[in-house]
This record gives sequence, structure tokens and C-alpha cells, in this order.
Amino acid sequence: MKKSNARWREQVVDAISDGLRDEIDQFETEIELRRQGKIDEKVFAETRLRRGVYGQRYDNGQRHDGVKTQTLSYPSGDLVKGPGTVWDAPGMLRIKIPFGGMNTRQLEVLAELAEEYSEGIAHVTTRQDFQLHFIHLEDTPTIMRRLGAAGITTREACGNSVRNVTACPIAGVCQGEAFDVTPYAHALSQFLLGHPDAQDFGRKVKIAFSGCREEACGLTNMHDIGAIAVTRVIDGEEKRGFEFYVGGGLGAVPFQAKLFDEFLPEEELLPISQAIAIVFAKYGEKRNRARARIKFLVKKLGIDELRKRVLEERAGLTPDPAWTAYLNDLHITDETPFRFAHFLNGPTTPEGFDGWQETNVYYQRQGGYVTVTIALPLGDITADQLRGLADLARKYVNETIRTTVEQNMVLRWVSEADLIDLYNGLKDIELAEAGAGTIVDITSCPGTDTCKLGIASSRGLSGEMRIRLAEKSMRMDEAIKHLRIKVSGCFNSCGQHHVADLGFYGVSRHIGGYTVPHFQVILG
Repeated sequence: MKKSNARWREQVVDAISDGLRDEIDQFETEIELRRQGKIDEKVFAETRLRRGVYGQRYDNGQRHDGVKTQTLSYPSGDLVKGPGTVWDAPGMLRIKIPFGGMNTRQLEVLAELAEEYSEGIAHVTTRQDFQLHFIHLEDTPTIMRRLGAAGITTREACGNSVRNVTACPIAGVCQGEAFDVTPYAHALSQFLLGHPDAQDFGRKVKIAFSGCREEACGLTNMHDIGAIAVTRVIDGEEKRGFEFYVGGGLGAVPFQAKLFDEFLPEEELLPISQAIAIVFAKYGEKRNRARARIKFLVKKLGIDELRKRVLEERAGLTPDPAWTAYLNDLHITDETPFRFAHFLNGPTTPEGFDGWQETNVYYQRQGGYVTVTIALPLGDITADQLRGLADLARKYVNETIRTTVEQNMVLRWVSEADLIDLYNGLKDIELAEAGAGTIVDITSCPGTDTCKLGIASSRGLSGEMRIRLAEKSMRMDEAIKHLRIKVSGCFNSCGQHHVADLGFYGVSRHIGGYTVPHFQVILG
């Protein structure tokens, strides 16, 4: 634990909202009560998970050295922070980034925390979150305060809650979108965070937004709730709404979401989502975690019966001004250009630029501006790279950045004329790798590196494949070059192997008296 923790409390207290400050203070008290044995370990495990504080591999205090199991020595002895989870064993902290939207100050705070409390690396997940690994439990309240002062939270990033609400990373600049889904994703995320009707689930709920149905950027069909932007002319006026889906999911038993409403009016987005939360909490499985997702409730009831129950709950809800208040300012999440739009022409391009431009640059519907993808191998970015990226975001865009479900990051509203200078700046911090969106851009969960459930080394396989494929990528046929590979360390599909052209997931087999990790392959 860091001795400086107590000083940080006073430094940032005024920059945190009252509600979040009280929440963190309460969690700090609960940590001390658990240390004294006054809170049951199972109860404490759930309360820390709801704050984004996760266990990770080897948190039982034991490690096999290849010959026998060795017991690791920890200062707090047998004290546990959850069943089989030793108190002093390092853990993971997950940080929610709604729709992947961040600013430069948040990047710099992440860099500081990664250096001071972790191993100097922050990890982007397939839900546009950030994770810090090898974190001590007793440091987490201070980390939460420092994050809260920068406007981000770990609250309900794990546990039986509504997880991070994701959205297409080019929403608002996409050439084919119906409209920008960003403010809707932001509003729903804020509305459901800590909402009393979203606290009694048997398992997690995942929500995603997409600006169009033609591209799979939002992956809406594999979510508990998926919303695709659509418009419809009603009484001569164009109205916004959503093609609304319920009951998707991957995991060991993947389900494609069912159509709930072909046109859900925008003013019904929040109340219908609230009603779905109530129905899931009321009728969803609670005892068997393996079947405690909305997809199994849809299978059990059928989409028609589920829709009927949701609409009944919706009819009985007490009207809430928050349902539509955000519609009065849909520009609250808008990003604006920092520099004038000028087209790239004339200067000689540096080595590697042309290949990078081909794969990592998206031409926005706003002429003269592009979105640049920063490819992060395995989703990792160092503290120094976070600071360097923040500096580039201040120089070339209006200090905004987004994470992606492919574990990358994007800079939007880059003037085309700045592309060469930006490329050189990214090279200086070793973030100018080409191949975003190609076969080289492999998605991977943490696997056996840090996950307790991991069976095989998904990061090991992904890293090796990336190196070998990168060597051949320039000579590949276009059809092969744009295949997508996703890798999971087990059948739970955190690496989303079910929705890849080539999917790998970890399994084990018994060979010669040993349990040996393997990968199974899914095609198409």
C-alpha cells in the first residue's frame, strides 16, 4: 500500500461529486470492516466487484513452479477479500469509459496511476474500458478518488450490474450513420449508473449502440441490449429512434439478440431500458450463474412474452424528468475541430506512412477531416505513451480521444494536412503501427496472464500471431488481409472469438497425466 494515500484524500476531495465521494468513503470503511472480520467475505466480494475491484490469477496465494505448488508469503496471512482470494494478492481495477470517450487530463491521470500503483501499463478492453493490473485492495479508494477528480469512475464496472455502455468509435463522424448515437449512450450510461431498479440482477447487463445497421462497429446483436440508430418520417417530420434488440450475448452459449422494437422513439430509450432492468431483476435466474443472463430469460419466455412484461412495467413506472431531459441538449457530447480542415497534398511522405494511412485513417463525412486509429498490440499502452498521446491530442485535436472495442484508440477531427506530422509524432512514442482493422489487428482477452478463469495463454498466442502475420501482411491477398482474428483464453468469449473470421478459445486436455492447454478454432 502507498503511504501517500492519506494525503491524496485531501488533495482531490473538492473535485469529486458529493455522491461519488460518499460512495468511496463507504467502500474504504467496508475494507476496514472486512479486515476486522465484521463483513462476510462473500458480501464483501460482491461490494468490491461493484466498485470495479476484481481478483486476478494467483490470488489464492499459491503458484506452481513446474514441480510443485508453492505458497506465497503475504503480510496479512490468511485474511481473504473473497472466497479463495487472499487479501494481499494483487488484483485488477476496471475503469468505466462510457462510449469510449476520454480527454487528455484523464489520459494523464491514468498514466500516473499505472506508474504509481501498477506495472506502468494500462490495458484497453473489448468494452472500451481501461484496466490496471497488480493493484492492492487497500490502494483502490485513493485510485478511485484520483479518477473521480478527473471525471471517471470504476463504479459498476464489474459485478451484477449494468457494465460499460459501448458505442461505435466513429459515431458523429461516420459517413453512413443515421445520426450520432454518442449522446444517447452517454445519457443511458448516466441514467442506469446506481439506479435502484438496476441493482438486483443475477448477472451482468451489457449495452451497445451503433449508428447504422450496415457496419458491425457497435456489435449490437451480441449484447443484452442493443440499439441501432434509425429515422422515420411521422406526420411529415423526421423522427429519431432505435432498432432495439434484447437478449444477445456470447459466453459459453452464444445467442443473437432478438428484435424488441423496429422503431423505439428516442424519448422511450431510457424508460424502456429501465423497464427491461426491472423485468430482468424480477424474473431472471438468480441461483445458477451460468444461466443468469437476459438471453436465457428471452429463451425461457420468448421475445413476445418478454416484450409484454416489459411494456407492462413501463406503463406502471412513475414519470421521471431524466427520461427526456438530455434530449434538450444532444450536443453535450459533440467534439469540435481544433484546427482548420486542409487536405493533404504535396509533401513527400515518410517511410511507412502510406501503409499506415491505408489501414489506420478513416475519412470522415466532414470534408478535410479524418479519424486516426492508434493500434495497440494486445490493448496495452504504457504510461509514457499515454502522456505522449495526450500531448498529440492537445496539438492536433480538441483534447478528446476514444477507445474502441478492438482494444485500440482513435483521434477524431484530425485535419488531413496534419496527418504526416501526427504520424511522425506517433512514431516518436512508438504508436504508429499500421494494420488497424486487418488480420494483424488481433483482439485478445488477458487469458492466463492475469485471469483466474483463463485456460490458455490468449495473449501469448495473439502476440505470436501478430508478429508472424505482420511479416507477411504486405504480400497477402486483400481477402485474407482483411480477415479478423479474436482470441479468448477460455470458452467465456471475453475475446469475442464467436464474432471473428478466425476465432480461438482455450480448452484443456489430459495427456500423459498432465492437464495441457489447447486452443479450439472457430471459422466464419
